[in-house]
Amino acid sequence: MKRISIVVMVCWSLLTNVSLAKTVVKKENGGWQLYVDDKPFAIKGVTFGGDADKATIGKKLKDLKFLGVNTIRIWGTNETTPILLDSANAYGIKVMVGIWLRHGRPGMEADDSFDYLTDTKGMDDMYRDAMAAVNRYKNHPGVLFFGVGNEVFLNIATDAEKKVYAQFLERICGDIKKTDADHPVCSVEAWTFGLKWWKEYCPSIDIYGMNVYGPGVDKIPEEMVKEGVDKPYVITEYGVSGEWEAKEDKNGLKVEPNDQQKYEVIAEGYKKWIASKPNCLGVYVFHYEQNKNFGSVWLLLYYGDSYRPAYWATREAFTGKKPVNYIPSIKTFEMLDSNKASGTWVKVKLDVSDVEKDSLQISFHYNQRNGSRARRDQVNVLESRGNLKEGFEILIPKENGLIKVYAFVKDSYNNLGIAQTSFVIKNGLSTDKFVPGAKTTLPFYIYKDGKDLPYIPSAYMGDFQYMRVDAENKNFVKEGTASLRISYGNGGGWFGLGFVDPVNDWGDRAGGFDLTGAKKFTFWAKASSADAEATIGYGMIDKNKEFFDTDKQSKKILLTTEWKKYEINIPKSAGLRCIKSGLVIYSNAVGSPFSIYIDEVRFE
Repeated sequence: MKRISIVVMVCWSLLTNVSLAKTVVKKENGGWQLYVDDKPFAIKGVTFGGDADKATIGKKLKDLKFLGVNTIRIWGTNETTPILLDSANAYGIKVMVGIWLRHGRPGMEADDSFDYLTDTKGMDDMYRDAMAAVNRYKNHPGVLFFGVGNEVFLNIATDAEKKVYAQFLERICGDIKKTDADHPVCSVEAWTFGLKWWKEYCPSIDIYGMNVYGPGVDKIPEEMVKEGVDKPYVITEYGVSGEWEAKEDKNGLKVEPNDQQKYEVIAEGYKKWIASKPNCLGVYVFHYEQNKNFGSVWLLLYYGDSYRPAYWATREAFTGKKPVNYIPSIKTFEMLDSNKASGTWVKVKLDVSDVEKDSLQISFHYNQRNGSRARRDQVNVLESRGNLKEGFEILIPKENGLIKVYAFVKDSYNNLGIAQTSFVIKNGLSTDKFVPGAKTTLPFYIYKDGKDLPYIPSAYMGDFQYMRVDAENKNFVKEGTASLRISYGNGGGWFGLGFVDPVNDWGDRAGGFDLTGAKKFTFWAKASSADAEATIGYGMIDKNKEFFDTDKQSKKILLTTEWKKYEINIPKSAGLRCIKSGLVIYSNAVGSPFSIYIDEVRFE
């Protein structure tokens, strides 16, 4: 039996041209060195996001090879991880496989929170998921090593909680080492906040991962000496200094580094502050994904599908090669008037150039920094008029207070230069009385296939202990791949469910979406019982709350056992500037357990 297994393994390896990779880290010549299959491996990586579907992953990995990338980092695993690992391995790119551990309080990535002092079941669940991921992927040749947790110490409030978390982290890392002898174990923290905890409680960690931005990365060896630590480290997120440490301008806006600074901190910083350090195994530049949001402008290699400074800087850092085509340079961007009201036109001073003298497309956008996470993250188009020769004017948007204004200059090679300035909109309104929701485009889906939901089904009401919610039900689906199933297991009482933003909110935090312009609210529904009635609509948070629904509409319906489409006409007088609860369902028991199914919920 053993002989057969060996023969099968050898044949599989020859047929697929794949070998089982082994990663080790060694102390030698006064420093630390990473080896993959006995060959030195300097980490030249990027953090990686976005869908890993077969249709697009090959294009992305080919792009990464062009940049000189030999490894990518992911923060956690999901159903697309096998596709990503297989594809990355085919391109000779290794993966730092992340194992996500929950934060002790709301942090940068999400509004989740977890109690490490009391929630033993939750820790057992995380431990089980972590070990399941290790067992599933440990033999995959695309794995470089495992990265456990991300900035958890940063997002825990007290030392007592940090100690418990550190002990839990050691439990996971220690058992990973027992399970997988072929890959080191890394844990990741912001800056050096994990050093003393790792040193005291986590001896099983082989590599210290630190997320550090800007020139501070040069100080890591010094900080490790202060803590008495002799460990290899990798910079697990890196780029230009972020908003959290930027100075404010005269209007109170955080000053973003310019495009040249964004380029230099990677292209030059890699050589001076990372590759030259004997204990540093390398870097993961943040971040390879194609979004169009606030963070994309500041940090990412792309904005949408356009190249940003970090793209070409990463290529120079890892290959020594200059850009194939340079990003347009914005020498001056100013708004010549200040303190104007919404609906007025303001003149702009814009001076741009392009090395290759490509044709240029000019557009203007804005971002504001109050309200929900989704609203603060948006980069919205501004109406403008004019041209480079005669000058431009920008129409001030329907906002109030401070906004960040961007000038976008795109060349024919798909490079995008961006400059920023601040502007204060004076509408004679108090900025703290009302916070509108994030802007949307119609149709706007509240529910579709259970993924990437704008509102979270987290407002449970009534006898909710008998209620079960499956946001990705596969059994009865009207359109797409999934439907919403709400099951009620009691013969009496009532229950309710609200899809709210932010998660678990009852009107105490800013959130919601601006759905102005919507004329209808539509959905498909059915039930497992012909006796089931339900009241379905949107809006449930009253005006006695600080952050409320600006409109409420619903319809009481007798559900059938077949799919049926329902519509609610939205009155012209309805105020949709902030809908906090995008879908609300109430129903009464029918004497026995039953289920309600809902699909394709949208404003149109």
